[in-house]
Amino acid sequence: MTRSNRTDHIRLTSHPVPGAKHNFPLQWGAENARERGPIIGTVSRPQDRNVIGSHGGSYTVYRALAVSSGALDPIRRPDLTNTHPAATIGPFGQWRDPAKIVALDPWGHLVAENFGGEIAEGIDIRPTIAVTKARIELPELHAALAARRLVHDGDVVHANGSVSVVKIAIDPVWYLPGVAARFGTSETNLRRGLFEQTGGMYPELVTRPDLQVFLPPIGGTTVYLFGDVTKLNDARTKITCRVHDECNGSDVFGSDICTCRPYLIHGIEECVAAGQNGGLGIIVYNRKEGRALGEVTKFLVYNARKRQEDGDAAAAYFERTECVAGVQDARFQQLMPDVIHWLGITRIDRFISMSDMKHDALVGQGVDIVERVPIPDELIPADAHVEMAAKKAAGYFSLEPQKPQELGDTVGRPLEKY
Repeated sequence: MTRSNRTDHIRLTSHPVPGAKHNFPLQWGAENARERGPIIGTVSRPQDRNVIGSHGGSYTVYRALAVSSGALDPIRRPDLTNTHPAATIGPFGQWRDPAKIVALDPWGHLVAENFGGEIAEGIDIRPTIAVTKARIELPELHAALAARRLVHDGDVVHANGSVSVVKIAIDPVWYLPGVAARFGTSETNLRRGLFEQTGGMYPELVTRPDLQVFLPPIGGTTVYLFGDVTKLNDARTKITCRVHDECNGSDVFGSDICTCRPYLIHGIEECVAAGQNGGLGIIVYNRKEGRALGEVTKFLVYNARKRQEDGDAAAAYFERTECVAGVQDARFQQLMPDVIHWLGITRIDRFISMSDMKHDALVGQGVDIVERVPIPDELIPADAHVEMAAKKAAGYFSLEPQKPQELGDTVGRPLEKY
C-alpha cells in the first residue's frame, strides 16, 4: 500500500452536506433489487455510502487493522467473478414486505446479478449473503448410521458418512424503522441507544436520519439446508427446523454443563432425516454467545453458580446471570424470524426446540409451528439437568409437566470438579 492510496485528511461523515441527495437512495421492501437499491457500506468512496457502518459485521475491526498495518489496500475492491450462489434462494413474497424482513438484506446474495453494471463502473457494492455447497462430517452422525437411525442414500448421506448441505452465511443489515417497530420503541430511541451503548462509535445514528439502514458490528447467521433446496418453493414441503444460538464451549468443545451440542446434533440428525424423506431440514445458527452477553460473562456466571452457598440450583439459575449481567437474557428473539421469512417459509412442521422465546417470536411473525420436539432425556448431560429444570420452570416446552419440587433440587458439587 502506498501513500497515494489515501488522502491526507480525515473526512467526517457525521453530518450530511446541506441539500445533498443520495446517489443511491434505498426503498426498503421494494418489488425488486433494482427498485430497492444497493446496500453500499464501503468507505473507499464516501460519496456513495447510503448506510451507517461498514461491511463485515464483527470483522470490520480486523479489516481496519489490516489497513493500518499496510497489509490491505484501503481502496481495493473484491473480484466477484464466479462467486454467485451455488443454489437458488428466492425471491419470495416476504422479500417485498418491509415488516417481514428488517435485519438482513434479502437481495444480499444477488449483488453481482442485479448491480453488475454499477460494479463495472467502479461502485463498491458488496454481497452481504453468500450461498455455497459442502459436506459435513460429525462423529454423532456416524453413530446414527451405525444404529440405523439414518441410512446411506447417496444424495443427502454418502457412503463415507458425510452429509451434503447448502451453507448460507448472512451478515446483519438492519432497517432501523423496522427494527424499532419489532422492539416496540421509536426509531429515535433505538438510534440513541445504539449510539450511546457503543460509546458513540456511530454518530450518524443520531445525526443522519436520512440514512435508515445500519450495518451493525455483530456476528451474523449461518444456515444449513439438508435436502432438495428447490423444494423451498413448494408449500407442501415438510420442514424440520432448529434455530440454535451459539455456544462455543458446548458446540465445539463438548462442555457438559449445558445441552447445546447434544440438542444441536439432535437437530441436525432430524434435519438429515427430513431431507432424506422428501422434506427439507434447516439449521439456523446465530452468533449470540452466552445469551448474547458474551463468553466472559457466561464463564463468570458458571463460577457464581458453582460457588453459591447451596450449590448449583435450578431455582437460582437465571438469577445468577442477572446478578452478573444485569439481565437474564439479551438474545431477545424479535429479529430471529427474518431468516425464516427470507427462506420463504410460512410453516415449520417439526420445530426442534423447547424455547418459548423462539416459538413465540416465530408464531408472532406469522409462522405456523405444527409440532415442537424436545431434546430426548438420554441426550441431556448429567451436569445440564439444573439448566434444563430451570428452563422448563421458566416456560420451556416440555411433554411432561414440571414438578414444583424439581426447581429446588441442587447439585452442590464443588467448582474444582469443572
